[in-house]
Amino acid sequence: MRDALYDKIPYRLPELKHHYGPNVHLVGTPYLLSLLSTLCAKDTLQPQVNRLVATLYTDLITMVVNQEFPRTSVAVPTRMIEHTPKGIYQGEVIDPDVRAISVNIARAGTLPSQVTYDLLNTLLNPRLVRQDHIIMSRMLDNADQVVGSTIGGSKIGGDVDDALVLFPDPMGATGGSLSTAISLYKHKVPGKMRKVVCAHLIVTPEYLRRIQKDHPDVQVYALRLDRGMSPPEVFGTEPGLKWEQERGLDERQYIVPGGGGMGEVMNNAWV
Repeated sequence: MRDALYDKIPYRLPELKHHYGPNVHLVGTPYLLSLLSTLCAKDTLQPQVNRLVATLYTDLITMVVNQEFPRTSVAVPTRMIEHTPKGIYQGEVIDPDVRAISVNIARAGTLPSQVTYDLLNTLLNPRLVRQDHIIMSRMLDNADQVVGSTIGGSKIGGDVDDALVLFPDPMGATGGSLSTAISLYKHKVPGKMRKVVCAHLIVTPEYLRRIQKDHPDVQVYALRLDRGMSPPEVFGTEPGLKWEQERGLDERQYIVPGGGGMGEVMNNAWV
């Protein structure tokens, strides 16, 4: 007899209420926000920095997989099958035969992408999992304002047909780099992607506005929303309710309160 208990496994994201639309998911939990606050603290240094990033991304990508990845039903004989024909687990699991790609946007995205890639390889058929690499730089004007992003190089290992493509990048600041990278995959890489997911530790209202404008089909996951440069009347309101007034970037386009430039912090390289 089949036990129907695990035929349909319920899952509910721990989402913060907001007004940014259904494709934005603010999923910080008390545990993860505690670790993130430690990561962003002034006196937190290596090796704790990268250990925290790895832990945070393991949990964040787990949420993405639970919510976004397709499922299938299985009947798996357990070790008890040698003793009884009832030793079979039957239920719903993540479909192991889905294609998935983790995109490393160097340099802050290198470790998060590796964590994502390793996690997906333990869950899915490894032959269907790939990691790509993109080198990007901010373009600045004479006043050191960010005016765009440029791709300095890439290593993309094939087409993206029917693949879930994940962009795990810690800081969603202006959205310029991510928008450029997503456009590359949409218009230059062969195949039609099944879904695009951006996974961040922190995002700003400016980032969410840019991504939704350029790529309204993309799913965005973030542990924290930072809008520390907003006027006083914004604080205490639900996120997105006064979106046009919300600000999370300083004059150098760094996130406030943020955690500094994570590419520099994670690599101990301050240029």
